[in-house]
Amino acid sequence: MKKKLFSLLALVLLGSLIFSGCDVKNEAESKGGSEAQYTIGISQLVEHPALDDARAGFIDGLKELGVEVEIDYQNAAGEIPNTVSIAEKFKKDEVDLIYTIATPAAQSARQVTSDIPILFSAVTDPVEAEIVDDWDQVGANVTGTSDKAPIKSQLKMFKEIDPSIKTIGILYNTSEANSEVQIKEVKKLAPNEDLEVIAVGVSNVNEIPQAIDSLLKKVDAVYTPSDNLIASSIELIASKLIDKTIISVSAESAHVESGTLITNGLSYYELGKQTAAMAKEILVDKKSPSDIPVGVAENIVTTINVNTLEKLGLDKGLEIFKDVNKVGK
Repeated sequence: MKKKLFSLLALVLLGSLIFSGCDVKNEAESKGGSEAQYTIGISQLVEHPALDDARAGFIDGLKELGVEVEIDYQNAAGEIPNTVSIAEKFKKDEVDLIYTIATPAAQSARQVTSDIPILFSAVTDPVEAEIVDDWDQVGANVTGTSDKAPIKSQLKMFKEIDPSIKTIGILYNTSEANSEVQIKEVKKLAPNEDLEVIAVGVSNVNEIPQAIDSLLKKVDAVYTPSDNLIASSIELIASKLIDKTIISVSAESAHVESGTLITNGLSYYELGKQTAAMAKEILVDKKSPSDIPVGVAENIVTTINVNTLEKLGLDKGLEIFKDVNKVGK
């Protein structure tokens, strides 16, 4: 009789422990805190410094926020059809969130899934690219951060460096929506700074050397926009600019790090961290992407390449070169 009673008490105790464990597990799951682990698929159009920085900032930002994630990083090698295949893979794998870097990657992910939350970065105008409905009321399952450059203040830099500059040249990718948007804005704003614009479009990397050589014969200075194709050849472009002693203003700091002269642009690393905060809102705080407006860069930094400055023989004492971030030392 005692043995039966002991066995019954043991079963009751075991059962209570099991149910207690379930309660603790359910409580942890219901909190959806940073202890949970999430799977994030990263779709990057192509590898170059700016986009790599956006990815690194995003991953580091998640770590700083205490969000434990498993990353599935996929690179499309510059091929738009690959971005579709990558998005389809992430949909099949049922990842918790897709982080897209560059416009084509974001467009493809939006096309493939309307259920999985999608964040983008390195997209200049997400409305023009038909990724979101509006900057504030994004609609659907997509939001993110824009790399829209402060073009007005960047154009002012030309005259601050050399008041004699009259004509600026721009090389851009004709098939990239971001670039078309920037070209339109530059052409709209340039007359206010007494500047004329000559824009030359290219469709692939092989056209760049001849296009830049032709452009440099017609202009006094060059503006390099946020353009993935141009960024992939920015070292070549910067080298040719230096050889011809031509001043360059860039839309982003990654260009300056690769040899162009100056920018007061954004940091893609910081933009990635800014997007990571959105990921936390979606994954941990359970906020809908449709309730998060598109963000713009919060940190704008003036950066110069000191090696380029020296090679161009410019006056280092100019006000524009003081109290700035310096690279290329």
